[in-house]
Amino acid sequence: MSDEEIRGSRFRRAASITGTAAGVAAREATARAMVRTAGSSDARRAAASRQQLKSAQALVKVFAGMRGAAMKVGQTLSAVDLGMVPEEIRPEFQAILAQLQQGADPVSFKAITKVIESDLGEKLRESFADIDPEPIAAASIGQVHRATLHDGRDVAVKVQYPGIAEAIHADMQNLRLGLKLLSAIAPGIDTGAIAGEIRERITEELDYELEASNQQAMARVYRGHPFAVVPGVVTDLCRERVIVTDYVEAMRFAEFKDTSSQAERDRAAEIIVRFYLNGPMRHRLLNGDPHPGNTLFLPDGRIAFLDFGFFKRMGDDEVRHLVKTTRALHENDPMGLLEIVAELGALPADPALAQPFYENYEAIFGWLLDEEPTRIDASQTAQMMRRYTAMRGDEGFDQMTLPAEHFVLMRGVMLVIGLLGQLQAEGRWFDVAREWLLGDDPRTGLGKAEAAFFGTRHEYTTGVAA
Repeated sequence: MSDEEIRGSRFRRAASITGTAAGVAAREATARAMVRTAGSSDARRAAASRQQLKSAQALVKVFAGMRGAAMKVGQTLSAVDLGMVPEEIRPEFQAILAQLQQGADPVSFKAITKVIESDLGEKLRESFADIDPEPIAAASIGQVHRATLHDGRDVAVKVQYPGIAEAIHADMQNLRLGLKLLSAIAPGIDTGAIAGEIRERITEELDYELEASNQQAMARVYRGHPFAVVPGVVTDLCRERVIVTDYVEAMRFAEFKDTSSQAERDRAAEIIVRFYLNGPMRHRLLNGDPHPGNTLFLPDGRIAFLDFGFFKRMGDDEVRHLVKTTRALHENDPMGLLEIVAELGALPADPALAQPFYENYEAIFGWLLDEEPTRIDASQTAQMMRRYTAMRGDEGFDQMTLPAEHFVLMRGVMLVIGLLGQLQAEGRWFDVAREWLLGDDPRTGLGKAEAAFFGTRHEYTTGVAA
């Protein structure tokens, strides 16, 4: 990119999105017509598949170019399978979207230097003994450079793109236009809900001081943990647009997925479930952004977790509500589940809603309660998305308002399933969940190691004995 700041013109960006969306819509209409044609030949189906792959390439180009808000959508799409395309081209389709896991094109180091010096109030050489001008990662709202502090400590410096806040505010106006791309490929997806979620969270993600505080809280919890790593934060060098953390030398998700054994992938999957799902029930810190770019694999078998912008600090009552709803699912109690969510104001206490809500809740959380070894299929996320979207359109569910912890956890669960599906991981998942759900002792080696580490520091105070 040039040294100019990222432009935030709503009209320029809207024109680009609208033009691309129109092209995608035309290709998708052609592809669907080819597939519907009576007696469609193999050649026609292959042509339709090529059209859909071109749509995926356009999706990546526009979402990466928008950065910020729209790129968050793209990263989610790269992590989960929404059943957008035929099974035979799904791996290639996901591979195209996976480009978004590595982030966007970087901004020039000159522009990044201006941001760092402006925020820290001193010259770059005063803050760092050395900093690599080539970024090691470029994400949705910022990029990361490796650096060395004057005391010799290796660090990662995450810097917001210059002008990104203005660009994101423009994107907020354009987001529905951008989501036309998604609607064209996946009719029926609730793009309104996606847009609402992004609007609610993006302001928090622009505040790197808040993110640094979130990460520091997690780093304290996991300092010295046997298999999960959260890089420490250099608080003196964190500002609204700059975060400095410990540098982690590790393998990226795609390489680990392609080079590891089944046993290694299964072990990694349990660690991911323990960090993103079991963890919040113990220490009340819920990270809602588990996509592949935030997961790094160390040579010693530990996994490092990054990015704490999409975050929620949970209260005891919120944890107890999550335990109650999951126990109602475990006990096959649709009315009990409805009564709990009705008490929270999420749904009216109408018995007619009990069974359909139960079935949809089970579609999202039921795999956690499977007592038999089960291999996660990434296509489960497609089924979840379709069911959830269909339910929102049914009578009685159109005004459903899930509490924040349920919504963030539901999003997190879907993204975790996406990760486990890409790993083709197999596990007895209830052996992990039963620790916080039923108060049982750990049954796996990782569970026993984690219990020994936490000791009395972070018990599962979830009210499971009630």
